[in-house]
Amino acid sequence: MTIPRFTALAAIASALVAGNASAVTQFDQNVTSDIIFGSGNANGGFTTTRANGVELGIRGKLRFDANNSPQDIYNSNGAGTYTFQAGPAPTGFSWQQNSPTTPVWSFDWSVNTNYDGNGANLDTLTYEIGIDFDPGAGTNFLSFDPITGVNGATGTVQWDHGIGTNATGNGDGTSISNNADDAAGYATLIADNNLAQNSWNYEFFNNTPFDGFDPNDTGVYDLYIIASDLNGEVARVDVSIQVVPEPTSLALLAIGGLAVLRRRR
Repeated sequence: MTIPRFTALAAIASALVAGNASAVTQFDQNVTSDIIFGSGNANGGFTTTRANGVELGIRGKLRFDANNSPQDIYNSNGAGTYTFQAGPAPTGFSWQQNSPTTPVWSFDWSVNTNYDGNGANLDTLTYEIGIDFDPGAGTNFLSFDPITGVNGATGTVQWDHGIGTNATGNGDGTSISNNADDAAGYATLIADNNLAQNSWNYEFFNNTPFDGFDPNDTGVYDLYIIASDLNGEVARVDVSIQVVPEPTSLALLAIGGLAVLRRRR
């Protein structure tokens, strides 16, 4: 489904505040209270929305540097946008080495349903994450519930989230990804905890109809997370990943433009 793009993230933040007086969207934030997926991941750089006891956060992140290593570099522009250079990862993930569809950037997300003590646990809400695969003026979202079910399949446990509470330490989130058949165990986790986080790369979702993703394409990719109860949306956060040409590509474009100008003269 193609949906017209908002022209500015500020408009999204204003709409959120207008639609829900308790909603507050902020930029370059820490999420409550730490990063619990994978040890060594730093907090900070998130665009967050806090409303009705729920905190939602998304950030862009440099997943692959020149040495194919992850970095705590977010390239935030301070307004819910994050900028990264186009191009595939040097070698990519160990299980998908040299894939031409792995971008150098990833995105991290955090869902906290009781960040201020006025909420409940994860299983009390439903969720929707939207991942845009159209770098052009439109949007083409892959949308699903990443926590309480995927495409309506309640209890799906294929996602290896870090799950915990506000007291869970850095990298100490519980994951049952090594026992993907333990639906009951997963259901217990989200019933007993209020915090779920993960870090995802577009490489993970390059299946039909989104198998045409090219990390060399420049443009804008939108991302959002919505948390809802039986009465509707209780919180939402939106960000954009801006993908720009590599410096060498910019230089070649400049040289090409100069050549055209000389020919015209």
